[in-house]
Amino acid sequence: MTSPQTADPDWWRQAVVYQIYPRSFADSDGDGVGDLQGIISRVPYLIDLGIDAVWLSPFYPSALADGGYDVDDYRNVDPRLGTLDDFGQLVEALHAANIKLIVDIVPNHTSDRHVWFQEALAAEPGTAARDRYIFRDGDGEQPPSDWDSIFGGSAWAQTPDGQWYLHLFAAEQPDLNWAHPEVREDFLTTLRFWSDRGVDGFRVDVAHALVKDLTEPFKSKTELPRMSESNGVHPLFDRDGVHEIYREWRTVLNEYDPPRSAVAEAFVPAARRARYASADGLGQAFNFDLLQADWDYDKFRQVIEENLALAGQNGSSSTWVFSNHDVVRHATRYGLPKDPTGGWQDGKAWLLSNGTEPTVDVELGLRRARAAVLLMLALPGSAYLYQGEELGLQEVGELPAANLQDPAYFRSKGAEKGRDGCRVPIPWTVGGLSFGFGTGGAHLLQPKWFGQYSVEAQDGVAESTLSLYRKALAVRRGLQTANELEWNDGVEWVLHFTRPGGWQSITNFGEAPVELPDAAVVLSSGPLEGAKLPGDTTAWLI
Repeated sequence: MTSPQTADPDWWRQAVVYQIYPRSFADSDGDGVGDLQGIISRVPYLIDLGIDAVWLSPFYPSALADGGYDVDDYRNVDPRLGTLDDFGQLVEALHAANIKLIVDIVPNHTSDRHVWFQEALAAEPGTAARDRYIFRDGDGEQPPSDWDSIFGGSAWAQTPDGQWYLHLFAAEQPDLNWAHPEVREDFLTTLRFWSDRGVDGFRVDVAHALVKDLTEPFKSKTELPRMSESNGVHPLFDRDGVHEIYREWRTVLNEYDPPRSAVAEAFVPAARRARYASADGLGQAFNFDLLQADWDYDKFRQVIEENLALAGQNGSSSTWVFSNHDVVRHATRYGLPKDPTGGWQDGKAWLLSNGTEPTVDVELGLRRARAAVLLMLALPGSAYLYQGEELGLQEVGELPAANLQDPAYFRSKGAEKGRDGCRVPIPWTVGGLSFGFGTGGAHLLQPKWFGQYSVEAQDGVAESTLSLYRKALAVRRGLQTANELEWNDGVEWVLHFTRPGGWQSITNFGEAPVELPDAAVVLSSGPLEGAKLPGDTTAWLI
């Protein structure tokens, strides 16, 4: 099946992809939850922004135990978000604008409302229905092992008949048994279902966790050395057998013209990530190394060099991202002091203080975020943007406990505040009940200060962050060339490289201004000081 757009099989290699968290993007019916028609209504905005593709976070039927990543039905649309007809209209609207569509697929687990899991609960222990999941006997009231869920608490939940099932995430997300042929075949059907409806690619959630070694007796969590996650023998993560699954997927994805793309969310060491991005696998894998890096010259240089080298080894292209639906927005992170423990500044301690301690330097954070995006967009590879970052949007740290929805908050008993602060519906207008998100309220509370970051407040303002993103994406499209760069070393805190065709990107990580080369400045993330580039600023030259 050929896409109605250009049949370029390499469109994804240097694409700019915009992540939409559908419940928080635009609400067409005023019920406080974003929906597909809301997204359709904002396609003109996406056109003006200048993106190449949309990544749509889960829109499937779900009880929202984990923001939609608990999927009831992989081949349908949550009725609160729309219908399959609405989905078809969205595909048509995006493709008419020459914008590709990537959708989330969640293969590690279903929801506990999925028809398979309901069949499993109704079946006897040891039956075929239970074999699609990971059911085991415990020791009386004790689970089969002491493994922890990623969201806190035990990774096992007990059923009324006494058996336990594995859930690496929330109890409402039972893990599938990927050794079962029905599981494998059903997901191939799902890939075809959405590809036949015009989807151009898939983002694979928790791609590294599908294959597990469940040989008993289970090792204690104290016996699971972290080093084993880098050599393929950890019982739960990044086992070599997972790549057999993705080779099957690639065969299906290659049935289409152009082949459907895929990108793995795989939290694995950089050297292991390349296998997920192989040509006979998913083709590309998320690189979260810049996202997990403080604003620091040495760290950025190391991450960029390492990931470009790894991508070159397997013929893929790297991915670059600073924010998504799972982390504190980078405009806020960059305005916080460095973590005194030496780790990267993830903002979690700040969230626990309800956004009060330490104080965010909002101006500094935004200046660095603007510099970061120009640097990212100049790099070879594909760039992933998260809705609202083009507005310079800050994290909402002051959400009250009564409004929180993330299972990480509840399962950790408040030890983590969770991810709701980056999922607050984005502001479109300066005022109104939900800042233009919809005619009603918003499912997560928007703060009073949101209006100043709105699209309405920034549209047409030359120096606004929205205008910077629009200009950068337009200029990038004209300058984009071969997927490579050449370093220009000089001042030790200045990251300077040249892309083929003479396009230069220069980022000053220091405080003192530095002299710019004798070339024409086509764009900068902030004002220049004559012929000098100030600190925390990026400029493009040619």
